[in-house]
Amino acid sequence: MKDLLLITPPFTQLNTPYPATAYLKGFLNTKGISAFQMDLGIEVILELFSKKTFEVVFDLAIENDTIVSANCQRIYALKDDYLQPLDAIILFLQGKNQTLARQICTDNFLPKASRFDQLDDMNWAFGEMGMQDKAKHFATLYLEDLSDFIIECIDPNFGFSRYAERLGQSANAFNELYDSLQQDQTFIDDITLSILEARLQIVQPKLVCLSVPFPGNLYSAFRCAQYIKTNYPEITVSMGGGFPNTELRSVTDTRVFEFFDYITLDDGELPVELLYEAVCKTDINNVTYKRTFLLENNSVTYKNDTKRLDYKQHAVGTPDYSDLLLDDYISVIEIANPMHSLWSDGRWNKLTMAHGCYWGKCTFCDISLDYIKIYEPVAAKLLVDRMEILVGQTGETGFHFVDEAAPPALMKALALEILKRKLMVTWWTNIRFEKNFTRDLCLLLKASGCIAVSGGLEVASDRLLKLIDKGVTVKQVAQVTRNFTEANIMVHSYLMYGYPTQTEQETIDSLEMVRQLFEVGILQSGFWHQFALTAHSPVGLNPSDYGITPHYKDITFANNDVDFTDSTGIDHSKFSFGLKKSLFNFMHGIGFELPLDEWFDFSIPQTTIQPNFIYDSLETEVTFKIKPTAKIVWLGHLPLVSEFSKSKKGNTRDFLEMTFHDKMEAFQITTEKEKGEWFLETLETLMPSYEKPKSFSELKKDFETHFEDFELFWFSKPIMTLRDYGLLVL
Repeated sequence: MKDLLLITPPFTQLNTPYPATAYLKGFLNTKGISAFQMDLGIEVILELFSKKTFEVVFDLAIENDTIVSANCQRIYALKDDYLQPLDAIILFLQGKNQTLARQICTDNFLPKASRFDQLDDMNWAFGEMGMQDKAKHFATLYLEDLSDFIIECIDPNFGFSRYAERLGQSANAFNELYDSLQQDQTFIDDITLSILEARLQIVQPKLVCLSVPFPGNLYSAFRCAQYIKTNYPEITVSMGGGFPNTELRSVTDTRVFEFFDYITLDDGELPVELLYEAVCKTDINNVTYKRTFLLENNSVTYKNDTKRLDYKQHAVGTPDYSDLLLDDYISVIEIANPMHSLWSDGRWNKLTMAHGCYWGKCTFCDISLDYIKIYEPVAAKLLVDRMEILVGQTGETGFHFVDEAAPPALMKALALEILKRKLMVTWWTNIRFEKNFTRDLCLLLKASGCIAVSGGLEVASDRLLKLIDKGVTVKQVAQVTRNFTEANIMVHSYLMYGYPTQTEQETIDSLEMVRQLFEVGILQSGFWHQFALTAHSPVGLNPSDYGITPHYKDITFANNDVDFTDSTGIDHSKFSFGLKKSLFNFMHGIGFELPLDEWFDFSIPQTTIQPNFIYDSLETEVTFKIKPTAKIVWLGHLPLVSEFSKSKKGNTRDFLEMTFHDKMEAFQITTEKEKGEWFLETLETLMPSYEKPKSFSELKKDFETHFEDFELFWFSKPIMTLRDYGLLVL
């Protein structure tokens, strides 16, 4: 028995749990509050995609006469070929049956329907991917064929990472979702609620907290709450998470509270602790709430009457992934692009470097909300403490830092702490493409285990980037992505079209910028999305400043996306197919030579961007200026040293030859003996294992107590050679 049951409803990711319940459970541990967590989504997927369940799926499709398309007729005709390997394929994708890869990669092992049609265009990628990844990709397409069968024949709302998403998107009124909840349970509902029932019997919670991150989780959350209210009326049910945080801040429909007793907003730690006290403790006279909706006198009431403050990040505890079926998640590869595969392949421990966003200015973003507005970083030492705890708990050394935008200074401190402790970890995160990501910082991040970053280029137009208040230019983005790429860190860029006042010319020029970024090889992945106006963003709060007219609706349920008319009158959606088709090709290294109008079936303007704009942007001047406060770090090993002398005109000078070895090669530098001995002694203090990194000014001061002109020494050929091999200025 546990006091709380924390649930992520279907569906989020297949490869790793959504972290909200793990964050909450870690916090509750610090308070001695007992809780059990479950990812209902992965449990439903594993039950659904099993041989015994899919036999029922095929039988239902025939009984209900729902097989219509030629594609589903083919799948049904091959049903035995689909059923036979299904359980083995799931085991393979769970990493438990790796020898099956050789079979999967043969031509006639898996049945193939429409999802395999794209293979002719992607055969080139499989040599790059390797056999295991190729097999994962084939297995993913096989499951997507079965998913298509479910959607057509059993449940049109099904999706691997979402369910009935349409019902949660821009649902200003509750009517459609409410009506759907009065209908009979679907086949997916039956599986979901059967698993939920079994868990309720074991845990016997007093309070169930459903974390709803996305619109695609909303319907299932309400179905679960409905089931609990019908069958266990004594259990209190609460909803929190990303969806209510952004969409339900204006909820007034009392019918919502037929399903939920409470809805909490923003950081969940204190609101959930107070709900626990209200539900599980007997002193009802002192009940207070934090950012909580409830029904009072038959009216939706917002309560924020506690005098207690939200917890600081150092006090929320380490995320706790216990209870979750970590060994049962499945890794899929939907597209050969290696950056895209990070989202769906492999199990990642999720952590946050900083609460909120340190920039907090982008005009399309919900920066007025606390989860972005309130910025609070976590100390690097505490972060790495938490990483070590999670490695011990989960056995996984991969980390995805899920920040809005990870701050460069904290990333530097994190990397140094990882290197100091000699941890072997792999990590990636989201960033802003700002100038602080120098060549040397990127090399440091790579050395600590960083393999990828994602960040918003948005509209690749300097005018619009300024209007967005992104704080970057296209030239700067090019230089930063070059720095990451040269450090062997993959780069994914979020791209936007249809921003208010954006012209057709700017859309095409933005595409040309993106084409060049891929062509010169400094961007490896990207995704275009059309601008959406949200109620809590600066654009949404001040629409007239951005040349748009919003079309507001009466809000009784969800309030986030707002329809609008742009003063330009352009239908930006017409660019969607061409932008995404061209990007798909660019990500696979092809199509750069094609004129841009090849991607569209309508006339477009010629680009005004010079064909070498990005290439020319990468030309950087050598600077001999170094900030006195810059930290100096040596990532390499100590050298082997030999001494020799040179005589000239009766004068003998002593030298040191230092031979350095890195993982790839060996190289030598030669220095005067006395300066070389100083440098060797100093080099040990520059390694990450040393207690505190030395600054440039400290080195200069120390050097000049023995010799003259530190700059002449620092910019000499031997030191410049070391700069190419891991002597970093940070």
